[in-house]
Amino acid sequence: MKILSIHAHFDDYEFTAAGTFEMWKRKLGGQLRAKVIVCTDGKAGHQFRPRHETGKIRLQEQLASAKIGGYEFEQLRYPNGQVPREACLQVTTDLLAALWKAVRDFEPDYVFCPPLPAESLAGIHVDHVAVAEAMRKVAYMINVPHAFTPEFPADETKSEPCKVPVILNVYDGYMSGANSFDFVVDVEEAFPDICRMSWCHQSQIAEWLPWVGRHNLGQVGSLDNWSKMLRQRFERRAHELGIQSKRAVEVFTVSAWGEVPSFKQLVTDFPKVLANKSNLARLKRRLARWRNQ
Repeated sequence: MKILSIHAHFDDYEFTAAGTFEMWKRKLGGQLRAKVIVCTDGKAGHQFRPRHETGKIRLQEQLASAKIGGYEFEQLRYPNGQVPREACLQVTTDLLAALWKAVRDFEPDYVFCPPLPAESLAGIHVDHVAVAEAMRKVAYMINVPHAFTPEFPADETKSEPCKVPVILNVYDGYMSGANSFDFVVDVEEAFPDICRMSWCHQSQIAEWLPWVGRHNLGQVGSLDNWSKMLRQRFERRAHELGIQSKRAVEVFTVSAWGEVPSFKQLVTDFPKVLANKSNLARLKRRLARWRNQ
């Protein structure tokens, strides 16, 4: 089993899917390969560090998180080798080509990425929406071997089929009030690991997020204090989504952008799905309709 998280920013993974990846790792052990791809350079989001310093620190923080979480990490690169710029990411041919190559190189079973807003009143982050839109647009091209050979040259006379993954949307904190979900994963057992991974991102949680003001974060201080603040963050998210649970949970929505899975495949593959908190009956009907069953 191979699972891939594709996000706009350093630390997006820790706040959306890290617990589920950890629970999956405990379920499958060495049979699982997990990877995280960040699609921007991380240079924009800080109030006193210069851009170059910010990007360098954010990368070091993500690598520290990867060491704790046991996942592979990669920064997305355009065909010319450059990392996309944070705060102004746009859907371009180069972005589509870079995502196409990244997915084809890893051939995951599941891809996790941001959602697209379903209504105009939803708040957004430009980078999150660009990643979501690009993943949606490039999904069909994953098994089209010549789609981006102008950007990534290859022998066009010899092609191998490439697995098309199931693509799921994660929760997006910038779309507060407009998020939805199909199923809920209990990640309470992984909560200490989520704390430790997210704690690596000191330039975010201790410097930038308290300053920017919209994330309800005060001064972090210590890991123990951060654990309490992160717990409150999980509780606020559950309340927003109407989930009655004191345990830490993560939520996901199944798209038809990539492979359309069977309901049985999902409930068999995913760890710790909370049936009584999820919208499984609705999901089952939708997947059956999509699969013409």
